[in-house]
Formats: sequence, C-alpha cells, structure tokens
Amino acid sequence: MSRNRFRGSALSASVTAVAAVILLTGSAGRSGDHSPRASASVSSVPSMRTAGAAPVPATTSEEPKVDLDAALAAAVEPLLADAGDAELSVAVLDTGSGARAVYGDGAFDTASIVKVDILAALLLGAQDDKRALTAVERGYATAMIERSDNASATALLRAIGGPEALDAANERLGLTGTAAAHAWGLTRTTAADQLTLLKAVFGTESELSEASRTYLQGLMGQVEADQQWGVSAAGSSWALKNGWMPRTTTGLWDINSIGRVRSGGRVYLVAVLSGGHRTKETGIARVESAAKAAVGVLGAAG
Repeated sequence: MSRNRFRGSALSASVTAVAAVILLTGSAGRSGDHSPRASASVSSVPSMRTAGAAPVPATTSEEPKVDLDAALAAAVEPLLADAGDAELSVAVLDTGSGARAVYGDGAFDTASIVKVDILAALLLGAQDDKRALTAVERGYATAMIERSDNASATALLRAIGGPEALDAANERLGLTGTAAAHAWGLTRTTAADQLTLLKAVFGTESELSEASRTYLQGLMGQVEADQQWGVSAAGSSWALKNGWMPRTTTGLWDINSIGRVRSGGRVYLVAVLSGGHRTKETGIARVESAAKAAVGVLGAAG
C-alpha cells in the first residue's frame, strides 16, 4: 500500500468520526433539552469501573458434605473400648445411592468367608468354558456355603487350580488387597476388598453372569439356622456368609461376616472383619454391633 493511499484512508476515518460527533450533537439539539438537568442526569450514571465496587458473595444451595468414613469410625470405635486385643474393620455400601464408608484398612484372616470367593472363582471358570457346574460341583458348592463344609471348600479350591487360580480370579473381580493361601482359611483380605466381592455377587456390573450371581445369592440366602448371625442383625432379607476360627497360637477368635441386608427400604452390602476376640460369642456380638452401626451411619446420611 502506498503512503498516499494510507494517508487518504486515515483522513477518511477522521472525517467519519467528526461527522458522527456532529450528528450526535444535532440529535441532542433536536430533542429540545439543553438544560443542566439533562447533563447532570447523563453524568450521574456510574461508569462500569465504579459500579458495584463491593463484590456480592456467591450463594450455594448445596448441603455440607458428610464425611462418612469419619462418621463410621465414630460409630465403631466405641465397640473396641473394652475389647482387649480385638481388632475390627468394616465396609458398607448403599446400593441405591452409591454412598460408601470404610473403617480400617488392615488385612484379616478370611476364615470361612473365603468360600464365597472360591465359588465365585469356580463360576468364572465355568463361564469361560461355557459350561454349567457339574452335579458334583453343585453338591460341593451347596455344602460349602449353606453348611460351611470345610472338606467341600478344599475340594473346590483344588478344582479351580489352587491359591494361584483364586488370586487370578480375584484380579478379574477387582480385589486388590487379598492374598490366597493353601490353607484357605488363612487367606488374607480387607473389608474394602470384601465389599468389592459383594458388589460382584450382588451388583449388575460384574464379571459374573446373571445366572452365576443368582446361584450364589441363593445359596447365601439359605445358610443353616445356627449360622444366620452377623450382618443379618442389621436388617432383613439377608444373604450372607460367616467365618469363625480360633487361632491355635493365641486361643483368640477370628470372626467375620459378609452379605446383603435390607433396612429402612434400602439395600446395603456389608463386610465386617475382625480378630483377637476372647470368645466366639463376644466376637459375634461385636461384629453384629458393627454391622448395625455401619448401616445406621449410611441410613442417617440419607
């Protein structure tokens, strides 16, 4: 672009700006209002820079968040006040709202709750092979879950391929803190992992098929009368598996309970693991109290 052309453009722009000012002044003249009042009215409008100098704080309708883990700790810790060497861990899930709380992250011996895990692994293997369980496998499964038969658990652990196969199945199911043992009752697990296992058994997003889940749920809903303690104390319509085992080195008891219960129109998955109880009876009472406390905490949170 030449220098002259640029100067012509600039001049044209200047003329246009002057014309706009004249036009604006003319409009004001035609309005017939040249009074100081009109000028004052215009000048009294605050500028964008000065208007609203004091910021208005934002408001929110959100309710304060409840720390469910802290609430569960406050509910469970008093249960250990006179428990001696006993330890306890709890995990609970409201299946409707998805609210979840966990107390304690330590690992515990599974005792017989591992039988749910063994059957889940057997069912996964059968799914992979696109086959149904055999009559013998079903017989072992029924005895293992409903009666907590130990020989049946040993047979099925061998059938799935031993502890290594159980670990592999647990990896598929999302368990990250569980280590299988040849002496299956000494498998170590966490309450959070047991909650994950329960979600695989009772949830819909699972490596287990609907048929497999229905089968396992049915067995857990039919345990023998003298084994219907534990998480069942926290509600109705329960399906559960318990584990209990005295440790030969200390004489103290491992007491565990995992399962599903209904309370107040809601469905909860609950896992309570514990060890170091002086007697089986005191351990069961403490586990039941912990299960009720866990369901109570989520129920109160809505």
